Amino acid sequence: MNFNLAVILHETALASPDRPVAVYAGGQLSYADLDELSSRLAAGLESAGIRPGDLVGLQLPNIPQFLIAYFGILKAGAVVVPLNVMLKPPEIAFHLSDSGVKLLISWQGILADAIKGAELAGVGTIYAVGHPGPAAGPGPAAGPALAACPGDPVRVRPFEHLLDAAADGYPLAPRAMTDTAVVVYTSGTTGRPKGAMLTHIQLYMNADIPGRLFGVRPDDVVITAVPLFHVFGLSSILNICVRFGCTMSLIPRFDPATVLTAIQRDRATIFEGVPTMFIALLEHPDLDSYDVSSLRVAISGGASIPAPVLDAFEKRFGVLILEGYGMTETASTTTFNLSATERRVYSVGKPIWGTQTQVWDGEGRPLPPGKDHVGEVVTRGLHVMKGYLNAPEATASAFTGGWLHTGDLGYFDEDGFLFIVSRQKELIIRGGYNVYPREIEDVLHAHPAVAEAAVVGVPDGRLGEEVMAVVTLREDATVTGTELRAYCRERIAAYKYPRRFEFLAQLPKNSLGKVLKDELIPR
Repeated sequence: MNFNLAVILHETALASPDRPVAVYAGGQLSYADLDELSSRLAAGLESAGIRPGDLVGLQLPNIPQFLIAYFGILKAGAVVVPLNVMLKPPEIAFHLSDSGVKLLISWQGILADAIKGAELAGVGTIYAVGHPGPAAGPGPAAGPALAACPGDPVRVRPFEHLLDAAADGYPLAPRAMTDTAVVVYTSGTTGRPKGAMLTHIQLYMNADIPGRLFGVRPDDVVITAVPLFHVFGLSSILNICVRFGCTMSLIPRFDPATVLTAIQRDRATIFEGVPTMFIALLEHPDLDSYDVSSLRVAISGGASIPAPVLDAFEKRFGVLILEGYGMTETASTTTFNLSATERRVYSVGKPIWGTQTQVWDGEGRPLPPGKDHVGEVVTRGLHVMKGYLNAPEATASAFTGGWLHTGDLGYFDEDGFLFIVSRQKELIIRGGYNVYPREIEDVLHAHPAVAEAAVVGVPDGRLGEEVMAVVTLREDATVTGTELRAYCRERIAAYKYPRRFEFLAQLPKNSLGKVLKDELIPR
């Protein structure tokens, strides 16, 4: 039996050929067109020498060509290696060489860096996308400016050259359920990034099960501002939308005004984002001028959303926020709040079907429920990667008896809802007491002057670590560190409140919008 993940596109295109799979500034793409174009791209990859099991790099923003390339690579039986468009040449080179990519599909706007990275990695061919929208073949928009000079070590060809082949009835390359479909690299917050191998059946189930549980509808329009090269965007938006036949409103790069415009223009029904995106939408000065009444639900992932932000967003936008939890190694979803009637506010929900999640103490023993029993979250099941690419030692250290160590700290309540309190490496031990940054961040986010807050531990000769808060302020707001310290001191225990405060115009973030806390710690 063929378990090629691209079957989700083919089946939806047969059922709903004219429905838009994507809308974007300047056009739209139907399911039938995506099916045809991705088949042509698969044939083009085959002509370029790509064979089943080969790895192909995909470095594009949220534009239609990402969808065409993604499903084309899968149809050819190759493995997709999504790359962050913000990577610099040495980082690109590492990803390409570590994975063994045979060719790279990249974006004209970052072509200089892509060429340098490919040259360092010994990748000889780049197919470059020159405009945001599908095209039937090579044309002026992708013309000679993209071509490399004769003799250059890296050949640069227009993306449209991969679409030259006729591919009527192009067959899906046979794939086993445990074959790798996608290799997604971790963010590399601890050492070098590692490539998580996600299989065809794992990605299918991680689209099918959450989509069914959540009740995704064909008439849904999903704001797609989370990067598709990230596992959240790839698995929890792209795969789910295509599996259930709904429409993505593509946002190449998150900007609150662009998102609000898209919600109004496309009558979007679902917004998926990370906490910083929710904060930015709430803080937009012209929010009241946009019609966001079409939204029926919002989904938060990537990091725990501060409770005051959740409350404010739900009140202002008139929709529920359903939190989920997962990581690259679990193909995005591990736990999820399903609906208004099956959610626990401030929780990341319950384990999805076919998975198990526990909280362990330091000796690897499951802890009982209760907020006094915080431990490491571990998980196992069909959602867990088969391992890190070319890294057997890292794979072995990530598992204990089949359970994946997440590195997150949390607890279950009596009803089986999971609460995440911190990353293990972010835990602050102040004078022997455990301090969980999220608790303090929630307090700070409730202050009327604070836009964003991040809490970190800094070295201290007497206590081991001291608590420091780094904050950004709302427009035209003023507050001092002394005032914020007094505000926190009234609301949390004496050993928890921050003694140090730093103020920044904005917090450092990665491409997903997650705060880079390591950059906040004084060196």
